[in-house]
Parts: sequence; C-alpha cells; structure tokens
Amino acid sequence: MRIGVVGHEGYEQLSAMLGTLDLLAPELGLKLIFEPRLRAVSQEEFGAETEIDALMTLGGDGTLLRGAKLLGKRSVPIIGVNLGRLGFLTSCSASEVESSLRRFTSGDFTAESRMTLTATTDGGAGMAAGAEAWLALNDFVLHKGGFARVVRLSISIDGEQIGAYAADGIVIATPTGSTAYSLSAGGPIVAPSLDSIVITPISAHTLGVRPLVVHPEAEIVLQAEDGPDELLLTVDGQGGTQIERGERLIVRRSSSPVQLVRFPPDSFFNRITQKLGWGGLKERDDSGNAQ
Repeated sequence: MRIGVVGHEGYEQLSAMLGTLDLLAPELGLKLIFEPRLRAVSQEEFGAETEIDALMTLGGDGTLLRGAKLLGKRSVPIIGVNLGRLGFLTSCSASEVESSLRRFTSGDFTAESRMTLTATTDGGAGMAAGAEAWLALNDFVLHKGGFARVVRLSISIDGEQIGAYAADGIVIATPTGSTAYSLSAGGPIVAPSLDSIVITPISAHTLGVRPLVVHPEAEIVLQAEDGPDELLLTVDGQGGTQIERGERLIVRRSSSPVQLVRFPPDSFFNRITQKLGWGGLKERDDSGNAQ
C-alpha cells in the first residue's frame, strides 16, 4: 500500500512521528512517499501526479486542508494525525497513530465523503478563457483585508438576485467548513452528511442580514458594489488572490469530493461535543452542579 505523507515542520512531535512511521511501514506492508520538505533525500517524492492509495497528514486541520489541496482530483482516503490542539478534521491523535494505522491497513475504518466547492472569477460577462479555478474543502472567504470599512456585496443564487450584503465580508462554506470560520461568524453547524452550501456574512451592518443554507447544486455569484478597489479571496484559510471591483466570484459545487478517514465509534456529534463544547462545557456544568 502506497501512502503519501505531508507534514508541518512547526510541530515538535513531527520528527518523532516520522521515526514511528519508518518503524511501522515494513511490518504493515506500507511504502511511504514523503513530500520533499519532510525528507531531503528520498527515492520517490510525493507530488501532484504521484499514485497513492491513501494520504497521511501530520499536523493540524491546516495541514489536512493543505494535503487535500495537493491531492487535486484524486479521491483517496486522508488519515489526519493531530499534532496540535484542536484537530477537528483529523482522524487520530499522535498517541493513536500506531493503532490507527493497524486499523486502517486491516480495513477497520470508514471513509466519509465530504463535498467541496470550486470558485472562478470573470469580468461579468462569463468566465474568461483559461481563468483559474480554486478548490475548497472548508470555505471561500471574500473580505476587505485591512480596510476599516464595510463592503457592499451583491449576491445572486441560481441567477436570482437575493440582495446586497453590507458587511466586512462573506463566507461561502461546505458542511465541513460550517464548523470553521463560518461558525465563528455566526453561521449554523451543518452535519457533513447533509450536502449543502452555507452563506455567512462577516459582521453584517444590518440586523436583516442572516446566514443562509442553500441546496448543494446552487450557483452563487458575488460582486462588490462598493468598498475597496480590491477584495481578498481566501481559500481554506491558506491564501488566495485579489478580486478587483467589477469582477464576479462564481462558486459552485465541485465534482471532486474529499474522503476523510474515521475510526468507529468516533462520530461528528461526539467531535462537536468534545472539541467545540457544543451542548455545554462538561467542566463548567460539573462545577455548577457541585455548588
């Protein structure tokens, strides 16, 4: 079994984790293919065209999102190993990596299919030839950068104008991304099994503007009507590009879902309870009951 490995050098545990993988690989019949930044010398390096059976990410949610981007349109399961604090999207902690790899190689896992989004820009009369397309597992965020003023964004869904948002920006998220920036901006939590698109304004200027959840095949078009001459488009929180006034941002469902590995009895609702404090914080509730 060929497993691509990507990682974040900022984590102290990374070196020890690479050593653990080197020890486990021969026993489990794995060929590990590392991205160049992890191994200065390697017989084979993980890249855009490398054929793999699975991808392992060593870091946090950001590392997993970067790994998903590196996969492009390849649909292989991603085993996320959390070396940080939250690791909401990851499959296991650093202490569980050996048992998790054994379960994975024996087939004792599930692969959750997560929808993704694609975005392109045009000048208002249709997508320009050769225009770049971006892929997001979590979200696209269109925002004003460092300007201390609101931006007025015109929004249409499936060709129907739904209004203009006066806000600091807007988040277009998948169900997976509903627990990320969209949640911080006041958006709803959407179970990942329910394919949909979440539209969440950032610091909306009026009380009449609230988050929307629309069907997964919707085409969403955003265009700045007023504000800075250039807006910033951020893709999965990892950089993006500038969008000039007059350009339209067109967001649709992508045809390339991402497969996230889960090890039963782990579940989405267990994660939002334990990692996000959904339904109340156990430590706070226990303290209140003791008084």
